[in-house]
Amino acid sequence: MSTEVNAGSMADIAFLLLIFFLVTTDIATDSGLNRKLPPWEEDPQDTEVVIKEKNIFTINVNSADRIMVTQKGESDPIDLDNLRKEAVKFLDNGGGKGADACKYCKGARDPRSSDNFDKAVISLSNNRLTKYKTYIAVQNEIIAAYNEIRNREFIREYPGEGINYVQANDEYLDPATPPNRRENLKTKLEAIRILVPQKFSEAETK
Repeated sequence: MSTEVNAGSMADIAFLLLIFFLVTTDIATDSGLNRKLPPWEEDPQDTEVVIKEKNIFTINVNSADRIMVTQKGESDPIDLDNLRKEAVKFLDNGGGKGADACKYCKGARDPRSSDNFDKAVISLSNNRLTKYKTYIAVQNEIIAAYNEIRNREFIREYPGEGINYVQANDEYLDPATPPNRRENLKTKLEAIRILVPQKFSEAETK
């Protein structure tokens, strides 16, 4: 006479283990940059935009993750920790005269550097072997440079708000913010974006 083994409890344990691993296992996901692309506008006139060399702040990241900055006709290596400071100096220079004069710039007003917020352009190029971590870090420093100036101008323009540009943008994006408050913030945020436009371009990867 053979004795049968009840396998019902084993099946229950197997299902419990399966559920446990499904719940506790981390699934790797790709990270990326949050970017809102501008709306497409067809230009019937095939006009070429001419940008003065002094209004371009060029950043190049090579295959060894070394950062090189070109401005005022000179190229110099730079540490990531100093990149934001140099970008702010460029954006805030205010070296323009006459129609290109910058009313709110607080920089050195070096005539060899950018004229004003609207004329200043930051250009980034990367090598194909540049590490993704370095690429993201450089992008973050550039965006932080723009936000530093936008924060200052938001506080200057709207002192009664008691917040800066980044905080106002976070509040605007918060679903819990009342519609009338969001509309008020939207108008103020757009005004600062017009005053300090984010003219940041990426060259083709080498």
